[in-house]
Amino acid sequence: MPVNTHDGDARRPPFNAAAARRLREALGMTHAHVAYGIWAAYGIRLEPASVASWELGESAPTEAELTALAGALWCAPAELLGTPGTLREFRLARGLAAADLALRVGMDPATYERVEAGGRWTGTDRQAAALAAELGLPLPALIRFTGQEERLTELLISAATTRWQGYVRPVGKLAPLPKERLQQALQELHEEYHATMTASLSWTGGDASGEAGKAGRDFLDGIVAEFWRRVGEPAP
Repeated sequence: MPVNTHDGDARRPPFNAAAARRLREALGMTHAHVAYGIWAAYGIRLEPASVASWELGESAPTEAELTALAGALWCAPAELLGTPGTLREFRLARGLAAADLALRVGMDPATYERVEAGGRWTGTDRQAAALAAELGLPLPALIRFTGQEERLTELLISAATTRWQGYVRPVGKLAPLPKERLQQALQELHEEYHATMTASLSWTGGDASGEAGKAGRDFLDGIVAEFWRRVGEPAP
């Protein structure tokens, strides 16, 4: 299971201790072998006990140590992480330093690091496309990391509550998917929202401000995840 880090280890990536142990044992290596491999190839001095501590979930490697550990175990860094959920985790899974990724994307390193730390995306469409290509980002993650999820939510709510046909093009600009798939998803969201409201009104005798209103709000609160599911994209 990935190790959760504490406030003092905020820069430590999530770590899959069981995977590290499994990979080491498959190579027939001891903790001392791994520690030596990390020192020989990456110049990072560690005690074998530190490697053992990682595998027990008592501590977690830093970003540099994770990269070195992956090298010592002949695996990709992604194999030592859980499922990426943040921009930083996607980068670590590719084994890239922040400065190297910024260079590939065509961004100033300091600007990229601010984005990775949770700052507002200020890059261009070309840089966003390069980011997606370098990290293998699924479309939902790209839209979230580039600050467009709020706009997508607004469009989907409008499509569900009014005439969905008028939102195919603007949604498609944010999420460039086949038009037929977008049309079907928006139509289904529209129909399900109104069916939810109709059913709730019948249960409550027409009280749109009570349970019916709550049912509608609950549906709209989850509309982005529902949209991704209906267009066949993995939700972030």
